[in-house]
Amino acid sequence: MPLRPDDLELITTQTLAHYDQRAEDFRAGTREHDVTQNIAALLRHIHGQAPFTVLDFGCGPGRDLKALTQLGHRAIGLDGSQNFVDMARQDSGCTVWQQDFLKLDLPEAHFDGVYANASLFHIPRQELLRVLRQLRATLKPAGVLFCSNPRGNNEEGWSSGRYASYHDLAAWREHMAAAGYVEIEHYYRPPGLPCAQQPWLASVWRRTSA
Repeated sequence: MPLRPDDLELITTQTLAHYDQRAEDFRAGTREHDVTQNIAALLRHIHGQAPFTVLDFGCGPGRDLKALTQLGHRAIGLDGSQNFVDMARQDSGCTVWQQDFLKLDLPEAHFDGVYANASLFHIPRQELLRVLRQLRATLKPAGVLFCSNPRGNNEEGWSSGRYASYHDLAAWREHMAAAGYVEIEHYYRPPGLPCAQQPWLASVWRRTSA
């Protein structure tokens, strides 16, 4: 059954409420997560000369915004949670846009890279192509999208108060190709573990010229 507009509104409202209510705990629980592998995967594939302009899509409390800025890049955050937006602005000193993932308003061909770490899995499958194309449009020609999502067997629904959509590599490749990207690389996380113990699928994609 397709999701109706009121279903999508409920998904957004309840998922953001989940994060708003747990913002401090989320910040404390993720502050020390090592995602240097992911940031490096984005940056090494961007063409041109640094500093780069990067959109942190689903920036949360701002941990990775701060890291990108400390590396010398121009980082802008985007999140739907008001509490996360406030935290990210305060902690990183960066511009942070408060936007619903399903109602994006992004500048055309503005970013060298989009960094979507643990965010795109909240988008219902029926809306994913549209959102991926919006992210493609905000990338400069040949711009790069990094994404990391919990992998699964292409199921979606409510999980611990949040709406989540889980993809395997084959399905994710189909979505990305349909949205106008070509794959650069992919890997599973955390590093150094057997694949069965790596629940995160990370992948890097380039905006096609077509």
